[in-house]
Amino acid sequence: MLAFNLEGHEFIELNNLLKVVGLVESGGLAKTLIAEGMVKVDGIVELRKRCKIRPGQVVEFQGESVKVEA
Repeated sequence: MLAFNLEGHEFIELNNLLKVVGLVESGGLAKTLIAEGMVKVDGIVELRKRCKIRPGQVVEFQGESVKVEA
């Protein structure tokens, strides 16, 4: 499981998180994959591209998990 630190920010948008941690090459690809139902947040398929991901949440994509930390 990967960890992502928000470094004082309240949240990160889902599409940006996927790009920043290197699970996708671009924000546009992230948006497409989210819209296709390929990404889960806390075990539930998330279709909102700009969903606010906050500390404690876990994002899953293609067998990888990312835990967001404060």
